[in-house]
Amino acid sequence: MSRLTVLGRGLAVCTALCLPLQLSAQAPATPPAPVAFTNATVLTMDGTRRLTDHTVIVRDGKIAVLGPSVSTPVPAGVTRIDARGKFLMPGLAEMHAHVPPGNPTREQLEDIMFLYVANGITTIRGMLGAPYQISLKDELARGTMLGPQFFPAAPSLNGNSAPTPEAAVALVRQAKATGYDLVKIHPGVSRATWDAAVTEMRAQGLTYGGHIPVDVGIVHAMQTGIATIDHVDGYLEAAVRDSSVYRAGGQLGDVIDAIDPSKFAALAQMARERNVWNVPTMYLWENFYNDVTAEALAALPEMQYVSAQQVTTWMNQKRGRSLADENQRMTPERRARYLALRRQMLKALADAGAPLLMGTDSPQMFNVPGYALHRELQVARAAGLTPQQILESGTRNVGRYVRESLKRDGNFGTVAVGQWADLVLLDADPTTDLEHLTRRSGVMLRGRWVSATEIADGLERIRRKHAASRQGN
Repeated sequence: MSRLTVLGRGLAVCTALCLPLQLSAQAPATPPAPVAFTNATVLTMDGTRRLTDHTVIVRDGKIAVLGPSVSTPVPAGVTRIDARGKFLMPGLAEMHAHVPPGNPTREQLEDIMFLYVANGITTIRGMLGAPYQISLKDELARGTMLGPQFFPAAPSLNGNSAPTPEAAVALVRQAKATGYDLVKIHPGVSRATWDAAVTEMRAQGLTYGGHIPVDVGIVHAMQTGIATIDHVDGYLEAAVRDSSVYRAGGQLGDVIDAIDPSKFAALAQMARERNVWNVPTMYLWENFYNDVTAEALAALPEMQYVSAQQVTTWMNQKRGRSLADENQRMTPERRARYLALRRQMLKALADAGAPLLMGTDSPQMFNVPGYALHRELQVARAAGLTPQQILESGTRNVGRYVRESLKRDGNFGTVAVGQWADLVLLDADPTTDLEHLTRRSGVMLRGRWVSATEIADGLERIRRKHAASRQGN
């Protein structure tokens, strides 16, 4: 049975699917056969450059050849994919995923990973770790489970798990020894504990990201080297008017009344200067605080790909917002202002050139894995970001973050010779309308082609399973 643990201001973290998981140590999968995309319009994502009528040949999981179709021969034995009239670009990323931290079954994991792939997502960063995720990462890398490449964070460092500096240091050392890619921060960490953890993470060569604990504050977090700030966390609290009587840790409604948006630009500039990445997860907060009913959200088409139990949990969570809003002094007017301020802050970050990464915090509060990302992009667009800024946040920015911050192989996120072939083939141009990202002819994972037909068949299998379960209830 699913459990929801509430952490921080209004954030529910799913710790669901607590059944035993067994990941076998399988031999490496056979390298995928060579593939050639011919006559494609290639969106390289190394800027705004596009290459018309080009051929891309993929061999051994990497882009081996990129050139004009008229002068680029396709060797015999290479599978051809006619991309005439289509758009080839890097796959997208979900940089705040919650891969279940308990003990999910293999089938449950396969379904989650497939939902990402079906939506053109070829990279995920897990932000609530569990030991099994290390072997899961290996399976995904070897292709013995179909899914995106995976960068797991360690189990959360928070006020409960790290009540003292000594406890934090021990957790950081354990995270390094286990093999996690980064450390996740949750609320409740004291300033002394934070500083001790940061010192140890530097010694261990680990990066960290997530929430901004109240006692730490966003300025100190950036000054001490936080790599990613998720959920636009801490920015609004740092932008209160100088004359305000608000104190850190107060009610959310009081925060909203005290915010001075003219301070957003300076905070965004600090993020840019310190190269702090930002993972907005805007759609989740829209669902928390907008006036859309639980029934309307439950009727969204992607809900057919999750269990009835999960949808019911989300509906109850949405309905429970009214009591939480009352406790936080959140009137309808304040809720609307809060969402507008979050959008303003995101726009300020984009305008300042602070680096952005795509992310949704799925699966939470009607955020179905994969599908939520496309709803997230529409919120970012409504906030005033350009399609190019949004697309870069899920492609080349991700490769750079992985390379520079995680110190891992970041040779992906652009279409160029030598890059990993994590690609999506679209039927229409996403730079003119982000909705075109949902019109996929197929997805490629490290050279393994997943056709639109295979995607449709996999989605139908998941849909039928959950439909049968609903009928059984």
